[in-house]
Amino acid sequence: MVNNLTEGKPLKLLFLFAVPMVVGNLFQQLYNMVDSMVVGRFVGEDALAAVGSSFPVVFLSVAVASGLSMGCTVVISQFFGAGKIREMKVTVSTALISLGLIGLLIMGMGELISGPLLKLLGTDPDIMADSLIYLKIYFGGAVFLFLYNSLNGIYNALGDSQTPLKFLIVSALTNIVLDLLFVIKFHMGVAGVAWATLIAQGLCAFISFCVLIHRMRRMENEEDARGLKFSFFDKSSAERIAKVGIPSMLQQSIVSLSMMIMQGLVNSYGKVFVAGYTAATKIDTLAMLPNMNFSNAMSSYTAQNMGAGKTERVREGYKASMLMVVVFSLIITLLIYLFGPQLLGLFLEQGEAGSAMSYGLSYMKTVSVFYILMGALFVGTGLLRGAGDMGAFMFSSMVNLFSRVIIAYLLAYFIGESAIWWSIPTGWAIGFVFSYIRVRSGKWMDKRLVD
Repeated sequence: MVNNLTEGKPLKLLFLFAVPMVVGNLFQQLYNMVDSMVVGRFVGEDALAAVGSSFPVVFLSVAVASGLSMGCTVVISQFFGAGKIREMKVTVSTALISLGLIGLLIMGMGELISGPLLKLLGTDPDIMADSLIYLKIYFGGAVFLFLYNSLNGIYNALGDSQTPLKFLIVSALTNIVLDLLFVIKFHMGVAGVAWATLIAQGLCAFISFCVLIHRMRRMENEEDARGLKFSFFDKSSAERIAKVGIPSMLQQSIVSLSMMIMQGLVNSYGKVFVAGYTAATKIDTLAMLPNMNFSNAMSSYTAQNMGAGKTERVREGYKASMLMVVVFSLIITLLIYLFGPQLLGLFLEQGEAGSAMSYGLSYMKTVSVFYILMGALFVGTGLLRGAGDMGAFMFSSMVNLFSRVIIAYLLAYFIGESAIWWSIPTGWAIGFVFSYIRVRSGKWMDKRLVD
């Protein structure tokens, strides 16, 4: 359902827009966990390690796809908000062709470089064969990954977060059923898991594409554009998408890099600490989902209203999103303080001081207090991205990521392992200051991408 975010109460619009995104992300986490459980339980630890060893490469390809899809979302949103339906349709077509071609390129490259990449990552020889099988099949469906992400971005651009949720549920259930069928019934091992993911994504990408085309045909062009020849690919639209998509892609990729650098410091404190940190970050990832999705909702909301020239509504939306951040962050922090041991108990055994459980609890209780800061940063960068102010978006994001890593390594000399969790809210705070100053300055108002 197409949803015009330029009319109505900002708080209600943003809340109803963000909730399906949150549910969808939770579903995504669920079926990722099922993937791991099926592999570990029915194939073996080596197979699970093989899938795990491929994760950095998989994460990077997802970062590229999701980053570029953000470019599609912002540009299409601004055209939609401006009421330029024909140009919006041209941009949709351009986005699908561009990301489809990039997906095909990645697919070809992936088949060639999977082996060298795994060797570069230091993959254990015992799991190399399974890791290579998994990656080659995964890259074989790269075009579906890129189309799937671009289609979700297009729906979000039109203010529709419910349709992507429905497709994600179908994809997740299909993936789980095929996992069980291929691994348990046909004994396909790691290859079965990879094929299940490829088929599920491919099926949903195809259905999503068909539904989108049907919707595009039903949307009438603005009056002065009726009868004009339709262009399936437009260079200027591609340039607009790249202007937002490439910085977003780089930001997503650098997130992966900063995580790997931080992991090096974590590993230096031994396996007990690593276990506690890993379990805590799993809970942390789920806890962050509402604020991350408020950011994505803010991007689409900002883009539509920028297109419509309603910058004052953007400021109202910013305040509404901040209110949602405060409420949800406080609720999540309270839940972590009340049920932290039980949540960590899903992954760890109970223990005294110096145990994995104690490290995990210390991390969660420190970081969760500052979720409001994290949400405030995300909403601010979401606004800047939606406005097309990519320089400020990149700067705020990079300041957060790099300051976090630098502070963690410096503080570690003085306060030990606790430097890791104190560095995270410090990075959020620094990034928030820069994003808030930029939002308050109003300079983002001049960054509109459509004429």
